[in-house]
Amino acid sequence: MPPLPPVRWLADLRARAHVNNVVYARYAESSRVNWVNHFALHIDPARSEQWRGLMQAETPMTYPDSISVYHKLRVSPEEDPRTTSLLLDCMVLSHSHKRIAARLYEDVSFYDYRIAAKTQMPEFVRTVLTDIWHQQQQEMAQARSRIWELVALVERLEKQTWDRIDAVEDNGQAAV
Repeated sequence: MPPLPPVRWLADLRARAHVNNVVYARYAESSRVNWVNHFALHIDPARSEQWRGLMQAETPMTYPDSISVYHKLRVSPEEDPRTTSLLLDCMVLSHSHKRIAARLYEDVSFYDYRIAAKTQMPEFVRTVLTDIWHQQQQEMAQARSRIWELVALVERLEKQTWDRIDAVEDNGQAAV
């Protein structure tokens, strides 16, 4: 596989003399494209177009679109009290398409600039995020409960409609 372009030190650095977090996403994207192109060109060239098609977003967004971006905790902050990172799931919703445009997973490190090293999650952050984690769990339980209520309502409607002596199934064929 071809190597990624070198770090553009002047363009990629932030004020604190380290690479901007957004640049890591660009590195990952370039590597993913190179990786899939490697399969398309060298491993399975007969299906090269299909390989390249795999790199599309869930829903390609075009101008003019607007988005909503939502995050949720992937794991409880209580799971590992010594953790140095925050694991998040992210979803980008397209307003024009009214559906998910992309899903992302983020592993965000806590960093102490005074000592120039990763650090454990601060206790005040853990406290707030633990409350958020419990709220997420409660909301998911309520959503699942509501989904099962809706399933029961649909099943009841189907029974009322189809479990009758005079019910006739319409197979979508035109009458002859």
